[in-house]
Amino acid sequence: MAYNSRDLSVLAYANGFTLWHYTTADAAADVDTAGYFDTAADMLRVGDMIFANVDTGGTPAGGIFRVASNAGGTVDVTDMTAVGSANTD
Repeated sequence: MAYNSRDLSVLAYANGFTLWHYTTADAAADVDTAGYFDTAADMLRVGDMIFANVDTGGTPAGGIFRVASNAGGTVDVTDMTAVGSANTD
């Protein structure tokens, strides 16, 4: 699949920082590929964080991506840091 602008939304904005939410059926490894968010380059700033729900059609996972670079229209985010990856109950 590919980036879908309808699935990216702002959660909070302050002092030049934006906290985003993104949901997708794509795997985290696809989302963190350089260029995935290129069509959102005009909105995403280095240091912004994206809370994400990934692989929603398979084995869902959640985590945080950080915008590592945005230059010349090419956006790169860090590998996803998983959130809530274990449940021992």
